[in-house]
Amino acid sequence: MNLVALPAFSDNLIWMLHDGSQALVVDPGDSAPVLAALTEWQLVLSGILVTHHHGDHTGGIEALRSVLQGPVWGPARESIPQPFTPLSAGQSLEWRGLRFEVLGVPGHTAGHIAFWGQPAGQAPLLFCGDTLFSGGCGRLFEGTAAQMHQSLMALAALPAETRVCCAHEYTLSNLRFAVAVEPDNQDLLRYVDHCTAVRERGEFTLPSSIGLERLINPFLRCALPGPRHAALSQGAGSAAEVDVFAALRLWKNNFR
Repeated sequence: MNLVALPAFSDNLIWMLHDGSQALVVDPGDSAPVLAALTEWQLVLSGILVTHHHGDHTGGIEALRSVLQGPVWGPARESIPQPFTPLSAGQSLEWRGLRFEVLGVPGHTAGHIAFWGQPAGQAPLLFCGDTLFSGGCGRLFEGTAAQMHQSLMALAALPAETRVCCAHEYTLSNLRFAVAVEPDNQDLLRYVDHCTAVRERGEFTLPSSIGLERLINPFLRCALPGPRHAALSQGAGSAAEVDVFAALRLWKNNFR
């Protein structure tokens, strides 16, 4: 399976998975880059995965239906352009022999889902929409801090080699905040240097990995002393993980 990131808008990434003949795309907010890739590589679009209802993730679906030869799968609890196959946490789907497990990850939106699968002979894939970013996490538009923290902990428990295919290239911005939280985290400082060089070459920092995010992402590290102390300094109600997370998320909302 070939994994490709198609840039859209200013910082969206539409992920495409293909086997040389058929393609699956994730969160196609814009149809144009998908259609261009299908034409360039002579691929048949045979499936669409949708993680949540926001327009920059769903806006291209209607324009892709004329070439789509397969289903649209999306979250059962959210309003996705019809028709689509609704999915909930604990269910699964299969595309070209690749099985995806559906994970419930509310927080950014109320019914947000993610997809986890392992192509034969390759590291697992996580399509997580706007829940987990490299070095960060999504804003709480519809869910609670407790929901998002629980969702992130579920993702952090996935195999370390899992490739994190999130939907935005926000990494450098997220890392500036992460350094403010943990200025002495040497893994984080090395990752900042790496990502800076990657972006200077005009390349994407993604996919990341679950193992890496456990080392550098403050929102996955709320039980550790560095993020806990930083959150308490920002007014966290207690040292409980969910309170640490809530304080960090609020701090990030206003961080410049």
